[in-house]
Amino acid sequence: MSVTRTPFGSWTSPITSDLLVGDVVTLANPVVETGCAYWIENRPSEGGRSVLVRRSANGKVSDVFGPDFAARTLVHEYGGLCYAVHRDTVFFSNFSDQRVYRLDRDGVPVPITAEPPTPRAWRYADYRVTPDGKYLIGVRERHEETVVNELVALSTDGSGDSWVVATDHDFFSSPTLSPDGSRLSWIAWDHPYMPWDTTLLYEADLDGFALSDIHVVLANADESVIQPHYDAKGSLIFVSDRSGWWNLYQATAEGPKALYPCDGEFGQPAWVLGITNFVALRDGSLVVTWSEEGSSRLGVLSEKGMRDVAIEWPLVRTLATDGERVVASVASPVRAPAIVEVDLSSGATQIFKSGFENVVDPGYLSVPQFIEFPTEMGLSAFALYYPPTNQDFEGPEGEAPPLIVASHGGPTVGASSALSYNTQYWTSRGFAVVDVDYGGSVGYGRAYRERLQGAWGVVDLDDCVNAANYLVATQRANPHALLIHGGSAGGYTTLCALTFRSVFRAGASYFGVGDLSALAKDTHKFESRYLDGLVGPWPAAREIYEERSPIFHTDLLTTPMIIFQGLDDPIVPPNQAEKMVEALRQKGVPFAYLAYAGERHGLRQAKNITRAAEAELAFYGRVLGFAPADDIEPVEIENAAAL
Repeated sequence: MSVTRTPFGSWTSPITSDLLVGDVVTLANPVVETGCAYWIENRPSEGGRSVLVRRSANGKVSDVFGPDFAARTLVHEYGGLCYAVHRDTVFFSNFSDQRVYRLDRDGVPVPITAEPPTPRAWRYADYRVTPDGKYLIGVRERHEETVVNELVALSTDGSGDSWVVATDHDFFSSPTLSPDGSRLSWIAWDHPYMPWDTTLLYEADLDGFALSDIHVVLANADESVIQPHYDAKGSLIFVSDRSGWWNLYQATAEGPKALYPCDGEFGQPAWVLGITNFVALRDGSLVVTWSEEGSSRLGVLSEKGMRDVAIEWPLVRTLATDGERVVASVASPVRAPAIVEVDLSSGATQIFKSGFENVVDPGYLSVPQFIEFPTEMGLSAFALYYPPTNQDFEGPEGEAPPLIVASHGGPTVGASSALSYNTQYWTSRGFAVVDVDYGGSVGYGRAYRERLQGAWGVVDLDDCVNAANYLVATQRANPHALLIHGGSAGGYTTLCALTFRSVFRAGASYFGVGDLSALAKDTHKFESRYLDGLVGPWPAAREIYEERSPIFHTDLLTTPMIIFQGLDDPIVPPNQAEKMVEALRQKGVPFAYLAYAGERHGLRQAKNITRAAEAELAFYGRVLGFAPADDIEPVEIENAAAL
């Protein structure tokens, strides 16, 4: 096969913008019940609708409800687990009104929660069905004069009855019931902490809705306890980072007992509710997944120790079981993410659903390389480097490729090596991409997460710049064609890089933060005190907020950028983007601004996802001087003469 030399960025690629959304669905929250497997599909082709899907025991896959419903909760704005199954009956939070509906097999959805005082004012998530099927116990978030979070019990019979189970904390999550329904455990935490900083683990005896012996199992200022579950014997198992790593523990009368101590992460930051890194089998063992340096391991933990289960999927995201069968959400750098059933004896997997069916030839897929690079204060940071890959093309001889530095959101999340056409879109056109796990990212223990404490806008920025410099020094990136993009918190890091540094030729901010003080004053409850730890208490630390906010340093703006913003975003409101746009306009810096009606924090609609990718590519082409091979609608660039 002949290979053509042509400028980077202008390679013809089978990974079109339409492929980003055509048959693509995001898969989440698997559940196994009475021989059936369930999961949530987010479908850009249906306007971002989240659909609950069932795979019956006979292998038939079908939507649980019709197009008039969508399963999605707005608790914490980010949502998460929004349904539960008891035998053949499904309970789910409906997106349009946020009420919980009951759906019996072959029936129609019927609301079981009362009409809230205002639309979407009462939201429900992360609920479990009691063993007798009479009640749901879960998180309720009431948006009234203030926002109140609490644990509640809901009658499943449609009477609308509910009871408050626990209150007096700012947040709750992870209610879990013992196998016989006699005990209840849950997580709580309070401002200014986030659930990856400090949480409390509660347990109580449960008789009907009479709680007794309510006690705190763990409550330490420097300990994040997450994901409580009971095993088949009724022992309370949970994940804690008391060792510096999120490891598994069992609650005992003498205190927490470490079940498998190691330098690995058995937990994930609870941005969304209902993440499950371990499940209990009826034989008393646990099926667990944990991460080490960007990859996952799967194992069965019993009294005999840990038995590794070798499966062909290097990333296992979340688990589900009915006590016998195990279903998982999995991913790979070269295969579509999927919901699979795992044979624990052989490691074989059966695919129930792929995130997309049209996987391109491997000759167009870039496989990430895990890299460690030097950064400030003699420390190291980590990243995934994707070289440009296209079996039909190569760049000009002796020339290194343009590099896109990807700054992930959160910021308390991490880079993932899962196959994403959003990355391959760039690498197959001749760009290198480095997905940076800057200090503060997860997967490397608590100390690495805490590098960002008081240092957001400093550590993340330094690490992104140093990743680019390292790749230039190792001749894997063109020093004259360095770009940066990111969304949300990654959009903030991007705006900082384009304002405070002169390393990058251009960048793209997706719903990024330009004014930290505005975010501290105007965001939703879940993150309203997040910046206390990342920056400092507001307004006492006002000077630091202004020092690190690009909007207060518009005199430094010289780098072209393209900005994307959802006009219904409650997390980073549109005024953040609009302030930056006006500053760029006044300063005469080349920029493009694309705003999307009907989009919240992140693009969900297919037409907007495709347009954003094409617009970003066209923008880089204008800045770097290459012509994309794609037939792209021109993007309007203000102050374009300055290019």
